[in-house]
Amino acid sequence: MFRFKFLRNIIRRHTRPIPEDNASKWKRRLSLAYMILAWNAFGLVCYQIYIGKSDWAEYHGLKTEEELQLTPAQSWAKTLGIKNAQVIRISGLNVTHYEIKNGNNKTNELKMENTCE
Repeated sequence: MFRFKFLRNIIRRHTRPIPEDNASKWKRRLSLAYMILAWNAFGLVCYQIYIGKSDWAEYHGLKTEEELQLTPAQSWAKTLGIKNAQVIRISGLNVTHYEIKNGNNKTNELKMENTCE
């Protein structure tokens, strides 16, 4: 990790030391405020998911119908500008192959057998 000694020296030269008890008191206060803020943010996200606003862009009408019908692989290929892509999706023991060519996909689905012997 980089050490910024010059910056540390400048700060120490132009500030006065804080008493240890005062610093620990403010550290406790700030950590408590951070904890409350983080807990409320987490609760807000959980509430938004519960009431059905998990995709905020869709909820506010910022996504078009075309964008809503794209799979995540297609949207990433479009975002990254990849014309021809091969996507392999693994879910449990099912393997699905996608070949994306100019935004259209062709699907081949394979079932894997349990080979753990």
